[in-house]
Amino acid sequence: MPLIYKICPAALWSEAEAKGRFDGAPVDLADGYIHFSTASQLAETAAKHFAGQHGLLLIAVDDSRFGAALRYEPSRGGALFPHLYAPLDPKAARWIAPLPLRADGSHAIPESLA
Repeated sequence: MPLIYKICPAALWSEAEAKGRFDGAPVDLADGYIHFSTASQLAETAAKHFAGQHGLLLIAVDDSRFGAALRYEPSRGGALFPHLYAPLDPKAARWIAPLPLRADGSHAIPESLA
């Protein structure tokens, strides 16, 4: 059961927990699916799309939970990124951790992603 990861503003995730459903961040809603990353894609995703942002969470979910609603599709440089074509139940999170900024402005990705 490989884990996939969603970087999400804490306030947006709190709203999703309160309503029992995460429909996605504005970019997800615009694209029609919820963007996830694999462990090896996280640092680049954080740097490219969340540079300098505070108040983020890293949400880990099992990719086997979603069946055909989860598709690995080519994105940056042809890399396959997990895209969820369905709402996410916040209870599906395996774990949630803060994603703090380092002094250099990059995000501190947890060393152990399990």
